[in-house]
Amino acid sequence: MSQAKSINYYKELIDLKDVEGIEAQFQRLLDVSIESIHDLENWIEDEKSLRFEIEEALTGHLVDFYRNTEDPHIKSTYLQDQQVIQPLLMTYEAKLNDKCCESPYFNELDENRYGLMKRFRESKVKLFRKENIPLLVKEQELCTKYSEIMGGLTVEWDGEEKPFPFIESQLDNLDRNVREKAYHLIRAAYRQIKPDTDALMDELVQLRHQIAINAGFENYRDYMFVAKNREYSIEDCYDFHENVEKHIIPAWNRLADVFKSKLGVETYLPWDNTAKLLKNPPYAETSELLDGVAEMLGKTDPYFSDRLLYMREHGLLDLGDRKGKSPGGFCVPLPVSGDTFVFANFSPSFFSLIALIHEMGHAVNGYLQASEQGPIEEFQWRAEIAELYSHGMELLLLDKFNLFYPEEEEFKSAQREELRRAFTMLFGPLSGDLFQHWMYTNPQHTAKERDEKFYEISKRYGLSPVDTTGFEEVIGMSWIGTLHFIQYPFYDIEYSMSMLGALQLLENYQKNPQQAVEFYKKGASADYSQSIAAIYKETGVDFDFSESTVKRMGEFLEKVIQDINS
Repeated sequence: MSQAKSINYYKELIDLKDVEGIEAQFQRLLDVSIESIHDLENWIEDEKSLRFEIEEALTGHLVDFYRNTEDPHIKSTYLQDQQVIQPLLMTYEAKLNDKCCESPYFNELDENRYGLMKRFRESKVKLFRKENIPLLVKEQELCTKYSEIMGGLTVEWDGEEKPFPFIESQLDNLDRNVREKAYHLIRAAYRQIKPDTDALMDELVQLRHQIAINAGFENYRDYMFVAKNREYSIEDCYDFHENVEKHIIPAWNRLADVFKSKLGVETYLPWDNTAKLLKNPPYAETSELLDGVAEMLGKTDPYFSDRLLYMREHGLLDLGDRKGKSPGGFCVPLPVSGDTFVFANFSPSFFSLIALIHEMGHAVNGYLQASEQGPIEEFQWRAEIAELYSHGMELLLLDKFNLFYPEEEEFKSAQREELRRAFTMLFGPLSGDLFQHWMYTNPQHTAKERDEKFYEISKRYGLSPVDTTGFEEVIGMSWIGTLHFIQYPFYDIEYSMSMLGALQLLENYQKNPQQAVEFYKKGASADYSQSIAAIYKETGVDFDFSESTVKRMGEFLEKVIQDINS
């Protein structure tokens, strides 16, 4: 497939270079006379159709850029979207929101069908400031720069230039010396790009702080809680941080003792805090990864494997590592096509196996949602829901890792590693959330203070059982490798919240596998205009991150690991 023209997997029903034509379509919507509740509902549908056409083209261009950050044609198209189309969308979105909210029929819209949309539009109206448009465009330019920096990052390994994901995959190596070598090379690479990423983050923090000030908020953290229409408070997040530190970290320290014993080491060092008890990567070629995951999905539910096979056949997957690809992995919906695309920058490793399963959870969710309710609109997309089905898919497949690890002890080790990951998903994103609370409520911090704070929080949470003596500096700067901090601010704690739901799903699966899978599919296809709690309930679990639930799920997770070890 051509890297420059990838329209095989997305539809360009609208020419984003025809700026005047796009403006004319928006203006026609603004000029429509709304004389009844029926007129308003029809207008909302027409607006949605136009937005979906634009969104699909924008998404396709974004994926093209992530797949090849070095292609000048692709980069030019992507930058034109960011510098020209996005400001246009922001301007007209504000006008369309005003028109909708000011309609005398707005409050007559059915609350069950339109309630979430109404709240979303009202918050958009509250937040919009014309002077923020150029700041938001600049923010996207800085995010693009980060993708280019990371996409071009390579490391020399045994005399060969290797893509960065390859070096990261060596952290899973059974040989402790290899893990240590990879760890130091990764940190050396971070040190090389640190001046640029420090400058970039400094600028982003100031930019985002100004966006918040312009919108009438004291800081960007408070602004983002309104922008995300969160169904919980800032104080709830701080309570969650505390509950996990109180109940999950002690369990994590106990688990570390198990791993230390199995490794035969007295001191748990930073390069031991990885998936390092598996002898070999689970696959050698991407085709093997796809074959194996398809079989795992099929043994869980035929629909799940059908979606992977369909995506594979229609060019909706790009998983391998290569120079010029952006780091990370994601699944994005294509609202006009009704498809999803999974992007990842993988080298063979246990993590890449889990990451594909994770992204297939998102994909299955997207396909079920589209087939039952239609494409997910922006106001319906909430990470607390989306991540429930990605984490949930990982745990539903826990009993099928023997397809990649047929030897009994290797199979148990793989299960332990997935459950270890469940632990890290309870405290890792949460510690990242706490880090961002600090960054954006202390916007005048220095790069040195930022590194020190990241080290301090990391030591309180994930690195609690690790001897970090002498590694304070390199750990402090390792926030560089977390793209969420740059590109998706305050998208972190949702992973931890949804993991509590996914563990409840595993608990249900152990009691009745078929029923748990049916609940999963029911929730994944539910009406997303409902509250988060209602959708969790349709999935057979509770949206609850209270102290009692954190403690109970931590104990359940420890028990499952003990059962595997017995």
